[in-house]
Amino acid sequence: QVQLVESGGGLVQAGGSLRLSCAVSGRTFSYAMGWFRQAPGKEREFVAGINWSGGNTVYADSVKGRFTISRDNAKNTLYLHMNSLKPEDTARYYCAEDRSRRLGVVVYTSTGAYDYWGQGTQVTVSS
Repeated sequence: QVQLVESGGGLVQAGGSLRLSCAVSGRTFSYAMGWFRQAPGKEREFVAGINWSGGNTVYADSVKGRFTISRDNAKNTLYLHMNSLKPEDTARYYCAEDRSRRLGVVVYTSTGAYDYWGQGTQVTVSS
């Protein structure tokens, strides 16, 4: 059974930084991963994605230049480094795994492409 557990969320002032982590257990860490977020009353949206090797990364326009996705395959852990946070970044952040292709290159941005999800971690940015 695959388990994804996010951590690192919290309350931060605008302009601050946070690092989210997602620990993956139960399988080899050989698939594309993504970070998504969902604010109250809004749909879940793509934030960033990374292929299995880390050689291909994709970002939503709203976070480009501020957020960095990375992974440590030896530790089965996915990260999201968030800088220059804005109040509009406030949301619950979820990590997800795309099981469509092992050792693949493609990173998808739709929620439907991802098979396993964590429970999420709350990020609140105050103005």
